[in-house]
Amino acid sequence: MFGRREFLAGAAAFGLAEKASGAVLSGGAADQAVDAFLKIQPFQGVVLIGRAGKPIYSRAVGSADIEVGKPVTLTTPYVIASISKWLTSTALLKLVEAGKLDLDAPISTWLPDYRADTGGKVKLRHLMTNISGVPNGFSTWTKANPDPDLFKKAFTTAEAVKLWCSGDLAFEPGTKFDYAMTNWIIVTAIVETVTGKSYAQAMTDLLIGPLGLSRTTPSDPPDIAISYRTLEPLVRQSNDRFPFMAASGGYVSTAGDLLKAAHAVFDGGFLAPASKKALLTVGWPDQDYALGGRVKSLFADGLPRVFAWETGRAAGYRSVLGHRFDDQTTVVLLNNTSITQKAMDEFAYSLFGTV
Repeated sequence: MFGRREFLAGAAAFGLAEKASGAVLSGGAADQAVDAFLKIQPFQGVVLIGRAGKPIYSRAVGSADIEVGKPVTLTTPYVIASISKWLTSTALLKLVEAGKLDLDAPISTWLPDYRADTGGKVKLRHLMTNISGVPNGFSTWTKANPDPDLFKKAFTTAEAVKLWCSGDLAFEPGTKFDYAMTNWIIVTAIVETVTGKSYAQAMTDLLIGPLGLSRTTPSDPPDIAISYRTLEPLVRQSNDRFPFMAASGGYVSTAGDLLKAAHAVFDGGFLAPASKKALLTVGWPDQDYALGGRVKSLFADGLPRVFAWETGRAAGYRSVLGHRFDDQTTVVLLNNTSITQKAMDEFAYSLFGTV
């Protein structure tokens, strides 16, 4: 989380402090911002700036596969990690609109086999805001039972819920924030129960298909950018995951698809007004966290403006989807070189207003 003071410190390092004061930048300001960032960070990936859903600046930097010298293109897909939570939350709100879900109903409404004492306390909204109290049983279990072949095994969503998402609550629902993947495994089980479909198919029917996100998928396509732990020495980093992890952070997408989705959800009429309000209402202010993503006030043109701010971090992948509501500007960054999320955030922020 950062504001004007933090941004100015980062912008000064990029030579961009004049932007925060509201000064008008030249036509090449976006290129200047990217060039300045490349001098201090090993960024390789895609930069896309759009307005009202239309690209107004784009740039592909470096390699998607360094070993074979495969260059990044504007259509290269990357793992978007936790931006998947935002996509999932949007799809859940379509189910709310259809009368199949209620954000404030307990999860036992749809999962009658879930333990009654906690299933009657935890609400769907708690899961989507990461304040449910459901412990991260997957992390605890894998540490106690190290298995190099774990991801070669198959588990259904129901088995995952029973094994890793049914422990005693770590805290009373709604009293703390805990960014636990298990929240979203339970969400996946609920989606599959109410739709009668796999999570992936339900997402295609509810969101991916209607929005025309042709390069957005929960599995790795052949042309995906390779994830790197380090560049010197060059070390790849795997991103193994189960299908039931897709809602939390398993989706792959392109900058173009994310721009299209942001415009449809934030500016367009894909969601009904009540659903859009729910998606953007912060439920845990300390984290600026709403449903499946963040909404925060950041300075632009010398004044505080409201932004949606989605980020993703998995293996070497880093992503940002920032959207400014008043002028419908979107910035998308996709990267595969393990730079810090803070650096990615500051870079994205520096690009607003450069075109």
